[in-house]
Amino acid sequence: MTDHVSVLFETEGTYPFVGGGVSTWCDILVRELPQVDYHVCAITGDPNVKFKYQLMDNVRQVIHVPLWGTEEPAEFILDTPFSEIYRRKRETTTQVVEEKFLPLFHHFLQGMEETGSDVTAYGRTIHQLYHYFREYDYIETFKSRQVWDVFQAEMLRPYRERPDDFVSEEMPNLYDLTTALRWLSKLLMVLNADIPDTDLSHATIAAFVGMASVIAKLEHGTPMLLTEHGVYIRERYIHVSATDLTYFLKRFLINLSALMSRLCYTYADQVSPVCNFNQKWERLYSVSDDKLQTIYNGVNPDVFRPAPKPESAQGRPTVVAAARIFPLKDILTMIRTAAIVRETIPDVQFTVYGSLTADPPYVEKCRALAAELELEETFKLGGFHNEPAKIYTEGDINILTSISEGFPYTVLEAMSCGRPVVATDVGGVREALEGFGVVCRPGDPADLAQGVIKLLQNDELRQTMGRKARNEVLAKYRTSRSVDAYWEAYQRWAGVKAERAALVDQPQAAQVGG
Repeated sequence: MTDHVSVLFETEGTYPFVGGGVSTWCDILVRELPQVDYHVCAITGDPNVKFKYQLMDNVRQVIHVPLWGTEEPAEFILDTPFSEIYRRKRETTTQVVEEKFLPLFHHFLQGMEETGSDVTAYGRTIHQLYHYFREYDYIETFKSRQVWDVFQAEMLRPYRERPDDFVSEEMPNLYDLTTALRWLSKLLMVLNADIPDTDLSHATIAAFVGMASVIAKLEHGTPMLLTEHGVYIRERYIHVSATDLTYFLKRFLINLSALMSRLCYTYADQVSPVCNFNQKWERLYSVSDDKLQTIYNGVNPDVFRPAPKPESAQGRPTVVAAARIFPLKDILTMIRTAAIVRETIPDVQFTVYGSLTADPPYVEKCRALAAELELEETFKLGGFHNEPAKIYTEGDINILTSISEGFPYTVLEAMSCGRPVVATDVGGVREALEGFGVVCRPGDPADLAQGVIKLLQNDELRQTMGRKARNEVLAKYRTSRSVDAYWEAYQRWAGVKAERAALVDQPQAAQVGG
């Protein structure tokens, strides 16, 4: 096995620009595996984001792909001389678009509807689109009238061919169609990135950035490892269904997201969810058992260790949470839980530490609800905390109210600090917590409040659960155990690529020797 590996590391809305559990996991891998050269391909929503994490020396490059806020891929993605950009624009003629782009584009759009078809064919189309954009201009192509005509025809095809499946209100209007095409031109932006030749690729989500792995596999023969934290397509269903978008736009986003997930699952050589719960969804999308290998997240028990509550929190029952304030964390339910707990424990304190910038409108909703329920002295949004280990020891217990999770670090970190957790039964939470905390129904403040009250009012139970939780982390969820599993996977798939390359080179070597 090789002792040095290069990895195309693909992230979406996380490392190294945004904090959170997935970013923490990315940072741990990069820091703990200095023998790995990481080439990070990072999709973000904003071109002006700054690094949230200090990049280690083994991060060889960051390919930043902002989806919004730019006019041209050349502004951030392309490392190309102006003369080359000018040439591509000049040569992107009506005839070129007609002959070289439209057949590929049409086939790609068909993949959003034909869910039972051969997914590998759409991967090959993405690979060909990647090569098209090495020669021709992205923006000029998507601006062409022919692209609009094909897009419109393909989007209307289901309504034309199966009119009885839809009611009149579900038909798209002109605004829907133009919005969808604009979104598509942004969401496929990774096709402009130069994909490096590495020993393997490691996608951290089964989403749009995974196209880089598909391209790497077809371009360079690069094996693909896919890690799933939360299940992307499941979270897209939750998020999109909660919006006030039209039926057509919801359908468009779900179909496009499903195609991306299917591509990632199909082209991945190993799918490693962070909990066994995720495997249920992966099997629904035809991932075979021989590809599946759960690798649990891990924490450093020397950093996250038990400590007494600080003096400022002494004498007051305290519930803490570490969570970005945005809808998937369902902070509104946490606020309602606090209101119910206060009826039994009047001096209870709830404090949530986490970014207040991820979704400012949602933050205002949370503040408004807390004010409406007169919780100003009970519930506090603490903002970003620069010493995560101290978050958990500030409280008697930890709470998590998410409606979707993978295998959350906050649960493991609290357990490592000897604090029991009251959490919703989502993702891999039950796998971590059963016997070491209280698992409750998602979106049910009464059930969550009952768990909080039970632990706050029973010192012996709370302390016993905390000790057991700490011991469980020491036995099963250390950082070293998780990192070792990824290093083994890296070595294995790097070895596979090397063996394949040797087989390809053998005939040439024999010919030279002769």
